[in-house]
Amino acid sequence: MLKMINYNAIKPLLFKFQPETAHHIAECVLRLPNLCPTPFNFFQRSHFIHDEMLTQEIFGRKFYNPVGLGAGFDKNATMIQGIYTLGFGFTEIGTVTPRPQDGNPKPRMFRHIEEESIQNAMGFNNDGAYKVQKRLQKSYPFITPIGVNIGKNKITPEKEAINDYTHLIKTFDGLGDYFVINISSPNTPGLRDLQNEEFIGALFKEAKALTKMPILLKIAPDMLVEDAVALTKMAVEKGADGIIATNTTIDYSLVKNPKDIGGLSGAVLKEKSFEIFEAIAKELYGKTLLISVGGIDSAEEAYRRIKAGASLVQILSGIVFHGPDMIMKINKGLIELLKKDGYTHITQAIGADRK
Repeated sequence: MLKMINYNAIKPLLFKFQPETAHHIAECVLRLPNLCPTPFNFFQRSHFIHDEMLTQEIFGRKFYNPVGLGAGFDKNATMIQGIYTLGFGFTEIGTVTPRPQDGNPKPRMFRHIEEESIQNAMGFNNDGAYKVQKRLQKSYPFITPIGVNIGKNKITPEKEAINDYTHLIKTFDGLGDYFVINISSPNTPGLRDLQNEEFIGALFKEAKALTKMPILLKIAPDMLVEDAVALTKMAVEKGADGIIATNTTIDYSLVKNPKDIGGLSGAVLKEKSFEIFEAIAKELYGKTLLISVGGIDSAEEAYRRIKAGASLVQILSGIVFHGPDMIMKINKGLIELLKKDGYTHITQAIGADRK
């Protein structure tokens, strides 16, 4: 069924809807495989690239391909089967908070069509830990790895933020393949203030005592490069099992007609995200797992991040502009790029620019 859809033909229709409405439409479609998987099987077989050249074992799980869906799309763990159908090698749910919250007032999501970018000020809208936990209990373990992205509630004071994160780790322990500590969204007041060594050190000390699941730190692209390097280096020393770079940016100069709220993702984030990732990789490649996200919209861009040191990449906004074939095209393109460079496996390319 999905195979017969020409995304370029339906994209103008989707773009007539408000972005958040279009997202809800996509969610409705991607929930269908949970109820009736058969019509989607052909799409999954043609779009999920499972090639030994791309397969890696990370955190004791097989990642059949390195292209994952970043957090923010499947906030409530309702689309796990559908995301697998699209061809993603892994997914990340959330950001989940301890208590349900509605997020920021609408409208809170905006398209910058000419720049192929999205501006969102969602504010961690989600069903809360209890409901999401119940859904994951029905889905996990899954065919592909699942990350659980966690954050604090808006009403939680900064001095009590650590309690939100530890509560979430206890709640989702054993219900995913890794945790992601999100302190880098621009849409929760004071959240980015937690990007400091004192908080990170205290959080990882408590978190590592609560779970054996790997815990990764996701950082913002708007930090000074030297601060980002120092913070991530310290996080790894304190027990972080990996770094995800980066979240959205509040550099509104990147688009012609910005709103004054939220963070930008998509094509305009590409170079800003890469700059931070490159600096972190120079320091931490070979010492921890690195995941790159931000403006990745082609096999060539994914390959650039991989050669810079990323074992995995994530995409999010790109699929809005390029459609559901994008994941397959990136994975097939990666295979061709690996072969062109004489590699027989992706691990030979990871960090090639660092060697």
